Amino acid sequence: MGAFVRAYREGQVDPVAVARRLNETIDKLEQGEARMGMFITRKPEEVLRAAEASAERLRAGRPLSVLDGVPVVVKDEVDVAGLPTTLGTRFRTQVASADATVTARLRAAGALILGKANMQEIGINPIGLNPHHGAARNPWNRGHITGGSSSGSAAVVAAGLCPLSVGADGGGSIRIPAALCGIVGLKATWGRIPETGVPPLCWNVGHVGPLGLTVDDVAALYALLAGPDGKDVVAQSQPAHHLSGYERADLTGTRLGICWPYFEDAAPDVVARCKDAVKALTDAGAVVVEIPAPDLNTVLWTHSCIILSEMAESMLPHTRERVSDFGLDSRTNLAIGRHFRATDLVHALRHRHRLTRELLAVMSGVDVIVTPSTAITAPAIPESTLPDGESNLVVADALMRFVREGNLTGFPALSVPAGFDRAGLPVGVQLMGRPFEEHLLLRLGRVVESATPARTPSLHVTALR
Repeated sequence: MGAFVRAYREGQVDPVAVARRLNETIDKLEQGEARMGMFITRKPEEVLRAAEASAERLRAGRPLSVLDGVPVVVKDEVDVAGLPTTLGTRFRTQVASADATVTARLRAAGALILGKANMQEIGINPIGLNPHHGAARNPWNRGHITGGSSSGSAAVVAAGLCPLSVGADGGGSIRIPAALCGIVGLKATWGRIPETGVPPLCWNVGHVGPLGLTVDDVAALYALLAGPDGKDVVAQSQPAHHLSGYERADLTGTRLGICWPYFEDAAPDVVARCKDAVKALTDAGAVVVEIPAPDLNTVLWTHSCIILSEMAESMLPHTRERVSDFGLDSRTNLAIGRHFRATDLVHALRHRHRLTRELLAVMSGVDVIVTPSTAITAPAIPESTLPDGESNLVVADALMRFVREGNLTGFPALSVPAGFDRAGLPVGVQLMGRPFEEHLLLRLGRVVESATPARTPSLHVTALR
């Protein structure tokens, strides 16, 4: 984001030139057999009009914010007035009449909304292959997945089309694609960022939040999006969000909670790179405190029961009328959700409260919990399964192993790039903190980022010339 701010301030380029260049580039990337599958809906002419208004404000010296003229993309799970919110389906085509709160805050800041990003259908699978709108391709290697469900939201940032995007996370759907695409993704505390204008798919575990090229980018977008909007009841009662101490690199006394057997339940390259991240934190003064493993079987069952039950309920009108319009993996997961009983959900919610209390107790002795973001790097796309998509429980578990607890308890969690595996694919490390302590996660993430060598993906666009 800083590169755009500097370029505009110094007069090297203006938002109109950027918008034209990006519209043309996206047109090329989203056509033909080599299509990257990053977008579902766009209105390039509206992007250009917004860019013209932004350029005029910048010429007059009256920018709305540092984001004025900066391109962003919004996951197609978030309402943008004038565009449909498809949720990655082929049947949800009604145009949104109003912006979601997060979209309205982006517009008020002058950001250029390039379009709606591709996503896993209804966000129900972490792999990120959409049977209706195409597989989102990973900019590091287009033959590999982006992860999901905020697949396009991560890919556009990694590819350089924009420094920021908005995703949503009910079971790692921000952090998984952030890790696999080599960018930063924040799932803030449950309710920290209002969900007004985000269709309710999994209201007890869902979060909307920022993805960005750098920790600074994510911190800036978090600062803009967080805070009550007077409409979302869950977002009403919360302490003021802030970035106090964010730039302090001295971590003396900061306690890192790690359960090593759990941490090491991942591919060797993932473990090695995440240990490098731990070393960066301890070199800055943090100390490691060993903690017990979470009750993983209960976390898995409880999260699955809640998210699938809620998704089945939210999609019930559609599954009654047009079940064949869903992809095969969505049909399978929705069928599982419909078979949970009310008593199952009651028990799951009781387990959720117990697991939350237990995690609070663990975190009374540490400041953050460190794990890999995912247990594997981005697997190859099984081309033979397209366009139907894939239901692969082994891969899904490896992607979700470390992220479920954050959704289940609502605690904030940040995925930060930690390096690369031997094939050159990105590895992410996850930092999970206490409720409403996003500022600490971002501070630690900045330390990891500064110690991690950066690379450029195979597909990379330079929007500024």
